[in-house]
Amino acid sequence: MKRLKDRNQAAVGGVTLVLILLAVLTAYYSNDLPLFGNGTAYSAYFAESAGLAADNEVEVAGVKVGQVTSVSLAGKKVLVKFRVKNVRVGDATTASIEIKTLLGEKYLSLVPKGAGTQEPDNAIPVQRTTTPFELQDAFQQLSTTVGDINTQQLAQSFTVLSDSLKDSPQYMKDALNGLSSLSKTVSSRDEQLRNLLANTSGVSKTLAARDTQLQKVISDGNLLLGELQNRKDAISTLLKGAQQLSAQLTGLVSDNRQQLKPTLEKLGQVTDVLQRNQDNLERSLQLMAPFARVGANATGNGRWFEGYLCGLLPPSITALGLQINPEGCTPPIAAPNQGVGGN
Repeated sequence: MKRLKDRNQAAVGGVTLVLILLAVLTAYYSNDLPLFGNGTAYSAYFAESAGLAADNEVEVAGVKVGQVTSVSLAGKKVLVKFRVKNVRVGDATTASIEIKTLLGEKYLSLVPKGAGTQEPDNAIPVQRTTTPFELQDAFQQLSTTVGDINTQQLAQSFTVLSDSLKDSPQYMKDALNGLSSLSKTVSSRDEQLRNLLANTSGVSKTLAARDTQLQKVISDGNLLLGELQNRKDAISTLLKGAQQLSAQLTGLVSDNRQQLKPTLEKLGQVTDVLQRNQDNLERSLQLMAPFARVGANATGNGRWFEGYLCGLLPPSITALGLQINPEGCTPPIAAPNQGVGGN
């Protein structure tokens, strides 16, 4: 077998480049490969996006089977691309955008149908897709409908109807009078009702626009509550451990009370001895201080030792006009230029 350096280097380089190119292409198109990908890619046309976004879930019968990869505008329609895994998509499959949460989060719902198989390259047509009815659209339509009602004519119609049925039984009259009063009340509050419905529509639009922020606030709140619960459990575990340790120590002391009593008595004696020794050391230091000071004075003038003897001669005596040892036993006074002297 030839060694690598003995082979045709041009052929070796070409094979290496081909292998590198295949590795790069495999990594780049890994999601499209059946063995490495995250499922099969499909697409569908919708009349509108209805708030659907990339990374939203794709569900079949309430079970997550994939996720939305992109939402883009394709002419007058919206093209939604998604991936599904471990599910069969028939050639009559329908798709709909559904509301997942009260805050407006959406997901793509599939209903597999058809004997054939949906080709991944062929998008599901808009005839087989539906979008949800938004709450703000309902308020807008209600506001428009109320605005188109001629309330004055409606009140007049109820009044005419009441006059026409004046010979009716009393309960019928009361009902019609109530309807007439209701129509007048609606007529007098027409502007306020219109403003109320318009403001309600504005609030629903604001909530829809702040859907991501509200969802994040709720998610962060859940994380905070979870962390607080974890801390509560940790503190509870710590307290239980402290209680168990206290119980063990109490039992240990109770079981070894007779053995511990002599030990504690001996320990008290030891501390007494140590206290006496400490007092003796303090007394020794106090007594040593004058000796050290005098020694320093005696040896502080150079390479000699200065001292005096007191008591060798008799004390100072005066008799018959004569003085014997007049200086007595007085220590010598060092000269000023000699530094430390005998004092």
